[in-house]
Amino acid sequence: MKGFAQRGNQLAFGSFGIKSLESKWITSRQIEAARVAVTRYMQRQGQIWIRIFPDKPITKKPAEVRMGKGKGNPEGYVFPITPGRIVIEVEGVSYDVAKEALRLAAQKLPVTTKFVVRRDYDPTQNV
Repeated sequence: MKGFAQRGNQLAFGSFGIKSLESKWITSRQIEAARVAVTRYMQRQGQIWIRIFPDKPITKKPAEVRMGKGKGNPEGYVFPITPGRIVIEVEGVSYDVAKEALRLAAQKLPVTTKFVVRRDYDPTQNV
């Protein structure tokens, strides 16, 4: 996968987010693990947006099967991510809570990520 993300590369909903820095396939299980990590740490406060959706089916043939005889069965779904793509956004929590929650989510993903903050975010504002 070449190039940088052409769309989905800026915060659209929340004040904080994580942005991908490399190209990889992210599976539906990895996305779900990241979502669970964020919601657990935030203790169901605030709001989160998952900006990617795994809609590319991946097929696999069973073990020890000879060549030919068609394509394998769908094994799962992935999202091919490129650098610059926003993965998760968060709103309604403090800077420290958001940073730690998104750090935990980033550990569940196979790509290196960067914590990003909305340009007009005001830290003095109470949440």
